[in-house]
Amino acid sequence: MNHAPAATLAVKPAPTGRILMASLVGTSVEFYDFYIYATAASLVFGPLFFPAQSASAQLMAAYASFALAFIARPLGASVFGHFGDRVGRKSTLVASLMLMGGSTLAIAFLPTYQMVGWVAPLLLCILRFGQGFGLGGEWGGAALLAVENAPPGWRGRFGMFPQLGAPIGFIAANGLFLLLGAFLSDEDFITWGWRLPFLASALLVGLGLWVRLKLTETPVFAEAMAKAPPPKVPFATLFRHHLRETLAGTFAVVACFAIFYISTAFALGYGTREGGIGREMFLAIQLGAILFMAIGILLSGWWSDVANPRKVLIWGCIGTIPVGLVFGPAMGSGSALTIFLILSLALLMMGFVYGPLGAWLTGLFPTQLRYTGTSVAFNAGGILGGALAPIVAQGLVERFGIGSVGLYLSIAASISLLALLFLDRGRSAL
Repeated sequence: MNHAPAATLAVKPAPTGRILMASLVGTSVEFYDFYIYATAASLVFGPLFFPAQSASAQLMAAYASFALAFIARPLGASVFGHFGDRVGRKSTLVASLMLMGGSTLAIAFLPTYQMVGWVAPLLLCILRFGQGFGLGGEWGGAALLAVENAPPGWRGRFGMFPQLGAPIGFIAANGLFLLLGAFLSDEDFITWGWRLPFLASALLVGLGLWVRLKLTETPVFAEAMAKAPPPKVPFATLFRHHLRETLAGTFAVVACFAIFYISTAFALGYGTREGGIGREMFLAIQLGAILFMAIGILLSGWWSDVANPRKVLIWGCIGTIPVGLVFGPAMGSGSALTIFLILSLALLMMGFVYGPLGAWLTGLFPTQLRYTGTSVAFNAGGILGGALAPIVAQGLVERFGIGSVGLYLSIAASISLLALLFLDRGRSAL
């Protein structure tokens, strides 16, 4: 597609409230969609969609389908990044939201393995891939929408709004599963109740589309398009001239993905099966713990503007390393209070390694490569930190016991810390 003439891009910016809402609602849908899948994978997808072997093998297969979306995300990042840098932020964000939401809604209507055999897991994996492909263009575009509209001195606080979508989406997903558990029997939940959260995603997607269709392009993007045409292939230009920033950005986001999916998807599966805690109780524990993540994001956004985003990310990684060392023993304690405390502490640390990413990661790339660079780095890091987290953690438990799981968190934080130290210059392209 050819880029639009510069004159058509010099438009009046949307009101600040609408901009921040548009950046927030998309990532809220993203995390809602992703976490209802993660929760269903931990609780019911194994026996519903995969051949009967051992319960652990079914769970591992469900986690593998969960990981599939992370593989699709960098591909989606490349495609949506291409159009986001050449055509514009608004239309690309609308398209990514529609693909993401449509794939999630379709999961609600899938037949099970008992109904259609191998076709069931195949369809589940195709829709999971579609979820991930759409999500590949979501976070980067939402971060740009916020940061490129931020007034001077407010990039950290504007850039944290997409990250606040994570606790909001998690609370919506977890709260809905908690309500279903309270009002449905286990048999009803397994038979049809698990489908309701996927159906409900249509409401959030509709809200997101309504907000985003009223947006205009960011002034930063409009100015860049007025000055020069965009690169013909942003992905190729990115790797030719900004490989160092892309690799550093990729490894810097490993910690936030690892913390989130070990503290949520893996913890839920382990706590309800081997920890002896009921499903509703564990969901309630996580519902309370996620509030500390929101607190961490809010504090890190403010701190990023007072200091700089890179400094906050570094201290977040440093703080995560000792948390990982005590995570495994705390999860294995069998105490609901101890588990709540360690999950709260881990998710608080996630706020500090996740909240500043909107301001920091977007600042690594020039405007006409920013959608591609931000999306590729963020989603490639998701493969390393998020896709493998539940699978690796489950394998560690089976071979070495729960005490070894927290080491994954410490190692992930150390990897991100080294990446941040490697990219030692504090410049920003914004």
